[in-house]
Order: sequence, then C-alpha cells, then structure tokens
Amino acid sequence: MKTKSITFASFLIVCLIAFTSVTTIQDPITIEVVYDGKEDYGYNFIGIDEEKEEYMITFQEIEEAALKAYDLNSNKFYGAKFSVTYITKMETVEDEDGYEEEIETNVITALKKL
Repeated sequence: MKTKSITFASFLIVCLIAFTSVTTIQDPITIEVVYDGKEDYGYNFIGIDEEKEEYMITFQEIEEAALKAYDLNSNKFYGAKFSVTYITKMETVEDEDGYEEEIETNVITALKKL
C-alpha cells in the first residue's frame, strides 16, 4: 500500500512539472546576415530588412554541428557574411508565484559562409 502511494505521488509530481512548462518550436527560417560577435547572452548578427534598415538578431543557442563547422566563439569570423538557418523556441514557464512568462530562444541549426 505504501508503494502505491509513493508511486502515485511521484506520478503527480511528474505531471505537475510537465504541465508547468510548454515549449513550441516554429518552422526553420533562413536569413543572410553578417556576424557581429559573441556576448555573454548569445551570438549577434546584423541583417538588412525590406526597408533597407539594419537590424540585430541574437541567437542564444547554436547546434553542435554548426559550431563545429564555424567556431563563432573566436573572433575569426567577425564581419563574415553567413546564411543562417534557425528555429525559435517559445517556452511558457510558471514562476514560483504562479505567474506565466514566455521565454523566446533563437537556435542556430545550420550555418553557411557566403
């Protein structure tokens, strides 16, 4: 009987954790941008939009294969033009006060130097 109670309690805890965090991933996007360096918060790139205005996009994560092909942690590729394929993960988390917060994470999935 005690084993059933522990098993049931464990199941409830797992369910609670699973439902407090919801992640959605958007379809991959490919853009042409210029590498502007790495900061503590991610990898920065500069692009040009349809109105010919500059914008900065930061990628908080990079997949291992892309980083292995182009070591963005060094200054070697600063100023280089890349074709970047990335996904955006939207995660809804609940804080200790019960408030929901959306966290957006841009993840580089592929890089190609132009």
